[in-house]
Amino acid sequence: MFGKRGLQEDPRPERTATALRLGASSLAQASPRPADPPQLSLVDPRPVAADAARDKLREAAAAVQPRVLERIESEVASRMPREELARELAGPVQEILTELKIQLNQREQRALADLLLDDMLGLGPLEPLLADDSVTDIMVNGAKQIYVEQRGKLVLTGASFRDDAHVLAVAGRIVSQIGRRIDESTPLVDARLADGSRVNIIVPPLALDGPSISIRKFAKRGIDLDRMVRQGNVSAEMATVLKIAARSRLNILISGGTGSGKTTLLNALSQMIAADERVVTIEDAAELQLQQPHVVRLETRPANLEGRGEIAMRDLVKNALRMRPDRIILGEVRGPEAMDMLQAMNTGHDGSLGTVHANRPRETLVRLENMIGMAGVNLPSKAVRTQIAAAVQLIVQISRMRDGLRRITSITEVVGMEGEVITTQELFAYKFEGEGPDGRLKGRFESSGLRPAFSSRAEYYGLDRMLLEAMG
Repeated sequence: MFGKRGLQEDPRPERTATALRLGASSLAQASPRPADPPQLSLVDPRPVAADAARDKLREAAAAVQPRVLERIESEVASRMPREELARELAGPVQEILTELKIQLNQREQRALADLLLDDMLGLGPLEPLLADDSVTDIMVNGAKQIYVEQRGKLVLTGASFRDDAHVLAVAGRIVSQIGRRIDESTPLVDARLADGSRVNIIVPPLALDGPSISIRKFAKRGIDLDRMVRQGNVSAEMATVLKIAARSRLNILISGGTGSGKTTLLNALSQMIAADERVVTIEDAAELQLQQPHVVRLETRPANLEGRGEIAMRDLVKNALRMRPDRIILGEVRGPEAMDMLQAMNTGHDGSLGTVHANRPRETLVRLENMIGMAGVNLPSKAVRTQIAAAVQLIVQISRMRDGLRRITSITEVVGMEGEVITTQELFAYKFEGEGPDGRLKGRFESSGLRPAFSSRAEYYGLDRMLLEAMG
């Protein structure tokens, strides 16, 4: 592998209330909120010294790396396990440091080795951020500015790339894994990392201040409604109602803004789907983590360089209807596929789930109506609204609040039509009550006390009594 200085080689469960495990007591006795995960060490107690140390390491890496690449076969090195490559690099790196008269202590040498390995095998300065479970989003704005979202807050990190060429090299490594390329002719790409994390890359000339990389990390640890109760995202009673709604095969839309937790909530709700059901998921970028044994995952495909070969979400929805699904789950409804989704919901595919970008439940209904208009179907407004009211039974609104915590702010039931207006009733709402000394918002999840319109449906599954108890 190594050239000039040759290194030594290292020798359906049944649909019953019991199967649901919805026991009100188990939720009521939820364990206390777990301790918050540790923060990233983004703010050093000695910022000047920390910056100087980082700059010293970056300069050393910039000087050492080209010489290392002269002495190794990069293609072979990229296929080696990290530990083996680290052993192989130890000697050459020490020699190069001596040649360049760069003095580093033992800790700095280890940090330098990590930098070199991250560049050769991974995504450079992004590797430590990808390994940190408390980071949910990574945003690269050019070479010198990397932000992360941590516990709901945006934080500027001390990490950076050497220059724009370094960012482009990492971006190219990401897209090459899925057989794509990123350059001036294709300056915008959606991709996915090996662990499932979603990536968007946009480079000059579209990005004026240098290449931009946005990574939505794939959660390694699944989340369910019980855990959301413990975290304060939802009340125990609301979680019970959502479990019953999903188990009773209601068509549910999750509404919220960007980064509000829609996909996470969709994953949690999907755990109520019985194991003997055939589920078809349709997404732009696969993020759902369904645990059922019978799941078919479909993903859209963008057009190629000649503008051909695109497979849109609407095409996949139409195809899914021919696959004998028990449930259809749409990662996000954003265009004309809304028409096909509603038709599916109205023709026996109950229990379907999806997400929509909207700030309020009523706005969700308006957006659906507008998206149906994008399908090119000329129907009177009343006919469109009647179809929406017949198809969608529950809208769950989730928001990321200014204290960083995501909360379900409303559970709204679609009841029917009055004249030309879709009628709804709010079952639960989050009532804001102020802010604590620690900056955490205070409030309560409040039940309307109304009898849900889907009570008769819950009765069919033996869950009506539990539903009414949860509503108070």
